Amino acid sequence: MHTENANYGMLYELHTINSFGILLKPMKDNRILVKFGDNVRKIRKEKNLSQEQLSFKADLHRTYIGMIERAEKNVTLMNIEKIAKALEVDIIELLK
Repeated sequence: MHTENANYGMLYELHTINSFGILLKPMKDNRILVKFGDNVRKIRKEKNLSQEQLSFKADLHRTYIGMIERAEKNVTLMNIEKIAKALEVDIIELLK
């Protein structure tokens, strides 16, 4: 969900942090993160891997994989390589 701050004319993205409140985060152009996360999820599911199984194979935390798939993390090159190896694909397949 998106909203506009009337005072500054900036767009903000609403994120629910728990049942008691929300967190306003400035929006940024995250199309590549969304594309990368969608590709990780698609290939992981094609290989019948859970997030936990992928995280184990890639030596990354399970919640980190979930955050990548939801485009909440800006992934390092080293972790992109770990994920590609764990999924047994070329890095380019995760960026298409």
